[in-house]
Amino acid sequence: MSLQRVASLETFQSIQPPYHQPSRLPGSRRGSDASSTRPRKLSFNPLPDEWDPHDLKLDVVQAVSAFDVPSWKRVLQVIVAVVYCLFAAGIVFGYAAIKPVLKHEGAYQDVCRSDSDVHDGDSIPVDDTCVEIHLNLMFTIAAVATNVVALPVGAILDHFGPRICGIIGSLFLASGALTMAYAQRLPFDGFVVGYLLLALGGPFTFIPSFHLSNAFPQHSGLILALLTGAFDSSSALFLVYRVIYQSTGFGYHHFFLAYLVVPVFLLITQLTLMPKQSYKTVGDLVEQAEEAEAAIDADETDLYDDQVDENTALLREERRHQIQAVLADTEQLLGEDRADGQAQREEKSNEVSGVWGVMHAHSALEQIASPWFILICLFTVIQMTRINYFVATVRAQYEAIFGDHETAVEINNFFDMALPAGGVLSIPFIGLILDHTSTIVVLTVLVAVATAIGILGVLPFHWAAYLGICLFVLYRPFYYTAVSDYSAKVFGFRTFGTVYGTIICLSGVLNFSQSGLDFLFHQTFHGDPVPVNVMLLAVGFAVGVVLVTFVGIKSRGIRRKLLELEAEEVTRAP
Repeated sequence: MSLQRVASLETFQSIQPPYHQPSRLPGSRRGSDASSTRPRKLSFNPLPDEWDPHDLKLDVVQAVSAFDVPSWKRVLQVIVAVVYCLFAAGIVFGYAAIKPVLKHEGAYQDVCRSDSDVHDGDSIPVDDTCVEIHLNLMFTIAAVATNVVALPVGAILDHFGPRICGIIGSLFLASGALTMAYAQRLPFDGFVVGYLLLALGGPFTFIPSFHLSNAFPQHSGLILALLTGAFDSSSALFLVYRVIYQSTGFGYHHFFLAYLVVPVFLLITQLTLMPKQSYKTVGDLVEQAEEAEAAIDADETDLYDDQVDENTALLREERRHQIQAVLADTEQLLGEDRADGQAQREEKSNEVSGVWGVMHAHSALEQIASPWFILICLFTVIQMTRINYFVATVRAQYEAIFGDHETAVEINNFFDMALPAGGVLSIPFIGLILDHTSTIVVLTVLVAVATAIGILGVLPFHWAAYLGICLFVLYRPFYYTAVSDYSAKVFGFRTFGTVYGTIICLSGVLNFSQSGLDFLFHQTFHGDPVPVNVMLLAVGFAVGVVLVTFVGIKSRGIRRKLLELEAEEVTRAP
């Protein structure tokens, strides 16, 4: 599976794409992008006394061939990764489910009591709007951190491997759970700090898991779908807890103490079962096989040369058998015609996009200064803000729109269940859409659906609320994946980490504007969500139209040039 299918995230993952290197396959049109990101090649040393057969399977420090690890162990690694991603990768996005529990348990009541209109003997009332704003800020900070931390996670992953990332993730999760458990007893804002630590633990857990798709290259798509589905489903953890809380009164203090089982499990598996090094990508394995074949061909010419002594000839013969073993293992792992089939699929996808390669030859700075980057970055900032703002305020918005608390609770409950389900259900279709439609069509769909969600979100009808939520939970993973797909096709993989990481980081940092939107919602517009939603809708639609128009004009120009080049080739042909 190509890189564009990995991103889902939030997170994520936003997250993930810069660190799951794309395949570099024969026949691919990635040109300089592929070569520039290629790790150090295998070195088949012609001097027998300096040659170590074990080097054949270790071409980079943080990459290991899947066939070096028993099949049962790789299967178990994938299962374990799916399990801990399910319980840790994106739990902070289940905020809408745990928010009412925290409010009921008295979160921020100590700082949100008002002294006005208090009579002797009366208890000081709690300002519900104040509690709402504080809790929303807690989520905003966590959502921002989830996106921004993707860059350092990638750097640590590249230099120290997935095991170190997993250990760091377990420490963040454990610290976050303990801080949340004792939040009201700490001398600082334990809810903000605890939720932030939980948010940081997610990317350190999820992003390093991507390389496991290379444990079984023939089933990489299935593995990535399982990992992405686990990430999307992880937000349901707080929903399950809320149901337990409502039926048993199991307080959040005990829940987060019980949650410590997850980081302990993560730590133990990282130290005992999970790989220290990342698995090689399909491109790395194909390159290794090609170099092995070249080495065998080179040896055939001088293996029995009269100038070579008997010992050297024996060493070369042993070396050739080692290389052939590596080649056989690689072919078995990839499957028959794997490389050619993958290359053809990626070639077709690139041609269909209509914009592939348009900025590949430019430096990262030139790419970031271009309209291609500025427009998609603005669009991403607006849409990410809208998405996270809706997650944080879904119940408050519908309570204001319908004027009924029970209705808002029902809609909130539906949203809590639909959010993880939508992420899972959309996974099989996202790759098909991105691979078989042009980029201009994808962007048009994004703008159209975002506009429809915005309109449905301000209509005072039950059907509009439920339909809007259904579109929202399907749109969210598609939007995140489409942005990474756009970045990969337009800017290329040579600068992907820098460019895509910059988009996500800027979007994350600017998501702090949610606090301002919260103030407008509760204070300026006196609890009316419609003006804020209309503002976001209008700005998002305007930027989206400009983006679609720009890409449409450029893609037609690219198509025209390609047709002219093809016509010239036909004319020159004898």
